[in-house]
Amino acid sequence: MSMKTKTARRTLRVVGLLAASTLALSTAACGGGSAQSDPNTLTVWWYESPESAMGQSWNAALEDFKADHPGVTVKFEQKTWDQIQKSGQMILNSNDVPDVIEYAKGNATAGNVAKAGLLTDLTDEATKRGWLDELPATVQTVGRYDQNGLMGSGQLYGIPTYGEYVSVFYNKDALAAKGLAVPTTVAEFENVMKAFTADGVTPLALGASDYPITHLIYQLALSQADKQWVDNFQFFKGDVDFNDKAWTYAAQTTADWVKKGYISADSTGIDAENAGTGFEKGTYPFFVSGSWWDGEFKSKITSFQWGTFPFPGSSFAPGSGGNLLVVPKNAKNKELAYDFLDDTLSKKTQNAMGNAGGVPVAADASAVTDPVGQMAVAGFTQLTDADGLAYYPDWPVAGYYDVLLSQAQSLVNGTSTPQEYLDAIGKAYDTGRPATK
Repeated sequence: MSMKTKTARRTLRVVGLLAASTLALSTAACGGGSAQSDPNTLTVWWYESPESAMGQSWNAALEDFKADHPGVTVKFEQKTWDQIQKSGQMILNSNDVPDVIEYAKGNATAGNVAKAGLLTDLTDEATKRGWLDELPATVQTVGRYDQNGLMGSGQLYGIPTYGEYVSVFYNKDALAAKGLAVPTTVAEFENVMKAFTADGVTPLALGASDYPITHLIYQLALSQADKQWVDNFQFFKGDVDFNDKAWTYAAQTTADWVKKGYISADSTGIDAENAGTGFEKGTYPFFVSGSWWDGEFKSKITSFQWGTFPFPGSSFAPGSGGNLLVVPKNAKNKELAYDFLDDTLSKKTQNAMGNAGGVPVAADASAVTDPVGQMAVAGFTQLTDADGLAYYPDWPVAGYYDVLLSQAQSLVNGTSTPQEYLDAIGKAYDTGRPATK
């Protein structure tokens, strides 16, 4: 998911008590930290919360690693997303680094340090160990960077062990009470939402002070797009016209949905967390957001039945492989690191992730028995099989998220027209587009 994902935000909250380890990060960057050079020690850092599907499955992978390497000491340190985001390059540029570290995907993060020569090229190792056979091509995309640090091609510098994607969460009981079926076209979706507004209910939970509004508008554009459109926008493979059918439809439909009451104009004061909570409480029957909510909804929603469906009429969805496990260039124990990465991609670990409610990328689907995990795996597999992961709208250019969010808020609250919205995001994109492309 985008770096503005709920996973990252929740991690900051869940492991906030570990913020004192910032000192350890700073010390490590200066050469005196806890990342050891002992050849019989594997040092691993990540920021996924212990309760998350990723945290649970990676911890299980560490236990498997220990069992297979009885003479090796494993030193694991829980970090926060914010720590790595702020200090990651400084850490990687030191001589005292962990052997494996979780790093955010994207041009401005993993791409930047790959370009700087701070990550180990994993291409040959991935070929030898069969990782390329396990990872769908669309999932590998987030781990590949060219010589300019641009994502999508070039060598493999990071391993995504999980996936994420956006769909429509819905309250099954609320639809059943009205005798409504799951919509398969946008027209049907609008008719279903209209049935709720007729009863004074705002159908769509939306956090327009946060990433969900940027995902919704992008999803609307994707419903009118094809693969070439996605490649042009994300990877600069062709011209991008922000007045084309897809972008125009997305901007105009968003404005229309506000006017029709499908979206509240007050949603500009609601963040992602409160939008999700509104869905959990049954206040809103629909929520367009990502699979990173699955675990929370699984544990917190007890008063109604819920599920997901693909955004109606769209072959594409925002989504991607997850954040990366990378091996720093200066890592001292790379063979041990590779062995651990092997364990994270094992069927045992991947199946465990699915049964914890996560989205594994190399699981045996028949071994995932948890209903939420089955739902997530099925949705992700459907998208990867159809090459339907369209990444996130803020990825192409640096600083684009802030532009997309502020302009989307103006569109929702009515201070900007759809055309003004398109002009603003188009200008920012063209200004930030890499000169090499």
